[in-house]
Amino acid sequence: MTDLPPRRSDELLRAAIGHLQLAGVPQPRVDAELLLAHVLGTTRGRAQALALIGRDLPLPVAVRYRELVLRRGLREPLQHLTGRAGFRRIELEVGPGVFVPRPETEVLVEHVLRTLPTGGRVVDLGTGSGAIALSIGDERPDAAVVGVERSPEAFAWADRNRVRLGAANVRIVLGDLADAAQDWDGGVDVVVSNPPYVPDGMVPRDPEVERFDPAAALYGGPDGLDPMRAVVVVAERLLRPGGLLAVEHGEEQGSRSATSSATAGATRRRIRT
Repeated sequence: MTDLPPRRSDELLRAAIGHLQLAGVPQPRVDAELLLAHVLGTTRGRAQALALIGRDLPLPVAVRYRELVLRRGLREPLQHLTGRAGFRRIELEVGPGVFVPRPETEVLVEHVLRTLPTGGRVVDLGTGSGAIALSIGDERPDAAVVGVERSPEAFAWADRNRVRLGAANVRIVLGDLADAAQDWDGGVDVVVSNPPYVPDGMVPRDPEVERFDPAAALYGGPDGLDPMRAVVVVAERLLRPGGLLAVEHGEEQGSRSATSSATAGATRRRIRT
């Protein structure tokens, strides 16, 4: 991209797409359009329409757009640049210090929602941005949900999201997972978690993950399953008989995660996704 950005939205967009393609960004057109929508304060569809007709943009907007595209080319996460991450029906504020929620985790929430009884209790261990806890609370207002997070930085994001979304049926708690929801011992319908599960020493494939997601939200010990083992212990304390333990893990960890959760599985159902 040149030092002085063009003013026409179509030229800006073409230059952005080309730059992101060269930088190896997986969806250069999508990201370029979303960043254009962000600087314009509009929707992606409206940004596409403005580019289609070649609308001129104010120079400060063009400069800001160029800056964000350059940062995206350095593989800074799109969600850090816009400050937002969509997750199922809700939009979360995210940024440095918190794990960016992924679309695959929405499948985990779907499993929980299908199983959760009316008026049920849910504990989300390691809630991060609050994505799981808040989406369950949003789609099941009859449920009582607690999200537990030990990182002060991540907790701040999650609690800010709770307040912004007005989630009256969700509590976000700062504390150690081992002490989670002690007042609900033996009475929880679902314990859900997307714990860190990358083995120590393994380098994540995506630069966005390696460089920007907090290490504490990624790495889980020599085999990646130390946090999973801790989740199982807490779940055994919290769950009612017949309750559900639903966790996310890596593609190669299926059999080992089943072994890790064998104790809880003796009296509780579990889902691994």
